[in-house]
Amino acid sequence: MLSPRGVTVAVVGGTMWLCARIVGSPGLEVVAIGLLLLPFLSGGFLRWTERRITVKRSLSEGRVPPGTRVSVQLDVENRSASPASFLLLEDRLPSALGRPARLVVTGVPGRRAQRVSYTVLPQVRGRYQLGPLTVDVTDPFGLSRRRTRLGGRDELLVTPEIEDLSHPPDTASGPMVGMNRSRQLLRTGEDYFTMRGYQEGDDLRRIHWPSVARTGELMIRQNEATKRASGLVFLDDRESAIGRTHTPAFERAVSCAASVGALLLRNGFALRLSTPEVPPAAMTEDRFMDTLTSVSHSTSRSIAAAITNLRSGASSDTSLVFIGAPPAPQELPVLLRAGAAFGPKLAIVIHPIDPVTATPSQGAQLEGRATQARLAFTRAGWDCLVLTPTMRLSERWHIQRQRVLEHSV
Repeated sequence: MLSPRGVTVAVVGGTMWLCARIVGSPGLEVVAIGLLLLPFLSGGFLRWTERRITVKRSLSEGRVPPGTRVSVQLDVENRSASPASFLLLEDRLPSALGRPARLVVTGVPGRRAQRVSYTVLPQVRGRYQLGPLTVDVTDPFGLSRRRTRLGGRDELLVTPEIEDLSHPPDTASGPMVGMNRSRQLLRTGEDYFTMRGYQEGDDLRRIHWPSVARTGELMIRQNEATKRASGLVFLDDRESAIGRTHTPAFERAVSCAASVGALLLRNGFALRLSTPEVPPAAMTEDRFMDTLTSVSHSTSRSIAAAITNLRSGASSDTSLVFIGAPPAPQELPVLLRAGAAFGPKLAIVIHPIDPVTATPSQGAQLEGRATQARLAFTRAGWDCLVLTPTMRLSERWHIQRQRVLEHSV
């Protein structure tokens, strides 16, 4: 088909031919006919010298956290014997990644390949399909073009943000507080451990100094309980409680689930994940991140059935982590009774909206409901953290626990 430039040349040629007929100029008429036919002759030449073009797409990384720049490489191969003078590539992208990527490739020799690239900067968690890709081949004058659509697609996984909970964000937050909270969450029913010699790369914090003083050799304390312990992360993703997918509160909840789950996995725990609509399921690290990458809000109105499923897999060697909005008053007793059969328990309560931006009455209601939930969790032996949608988990993870008596004052 004709390109915009080819259409312009054809229109100019036709107009010039009419003017030549009116003024009776044979020379101008010949020139006009030449301009009028040139785009169509270029189209015929393009079809006659048809090129076989293939494009292979590759990503620098297929799984990245939000805010990571990803490089997309396109290997353009000309499988024909004659060179391809001018190619226009257009790679379709999801709207969350921006407008389609357009690249110009010139002078691809016959039987050769040329590489071009562009970058995308995903900011939102999710699965993104890159493609399909279209290739426009034009003649040397750019008067006509032939479009070929290549159906290959590639998937880019943007995982939730994972915060490092093992170290404080700054030295002013008390380095032992976060470690103590991690140890409390990772504690199991009985504390079994063995000793072994130090190996290069071991965490120096696991050195057992009494054994070092006794033997004169560096000895590492290896916790055996974590080999049989498990963690259960319950993500309350109900739209009626935490909001819709991609809202600040929902994304904060997913990030908290990913951060705590990663902490459990790094410490050798067997991990399970549950939501109001999905019963607890065993997770590997890849499956856990893939599940959280794709999770969206559910339409369930109650978590009673989900809590029943939680109680069926409870044990003193299982750490329970609840992540969601402050439970309704009628849901709190059910959740606390279910948690009684677990070992360490942690509740991460997230305001559905930021109390600072809410109206005074709505802000007071949010604060009151969060305080009620925190008191109930703490009195039942849970560790409880309250976050706003814009607050990072690490900011609260390294803050000293508040005692029940302090809450009651």
